[in-house]
Amino acid sequence: MDRADAFPATARLVLVYNADGGLLNAVKDAVHKAVRPATYPCSLCALTYGWAAMHSDWRRFLFRLPLEKVFLHRDEAAKALGGTQLDLPAILLDAGAGEPLVLVSAAELNAMQHRRALMALLLERLEETGVLAL
Repeated sequence: MDRADAFPATARLVLVYNADGGLLNAVKDAVHKAVRPATYPCSLCALTYGWAAMHSDWRRFLFRLPLEKVFLHRDEAAKALGGTQLDLPAILLDAGAGEPLVLVSAAELNAMQHRRALMALLLERLEETGVLAL
């Protein structure tokens, strides 16, 4: 089977943050990122969010992708992904059946220094899967 056939038009991009959801946790995380950024555990959040909001270039990039986007915190991920265990943070491609495909792993995100590099890598991976024809 061709890789493009493996991911239907209903495939979703799932971004899973290594942080818990909720307003109190968001405030705590913002302070942590500001005071001790080197020890902040979510590289995906550190790359793509400022103090309180998603960086505008990342937001534009994501919402131009022709996929549904799902944003999950670690406390929501196991339930939403059917108990799938994975290292966080991660960016996944979920076709709705079976385990989601890891597009960008925790190790890759943790080593990443710039959003532009993340955007390029994500486009490359989506093209490799056949979801995007660039």
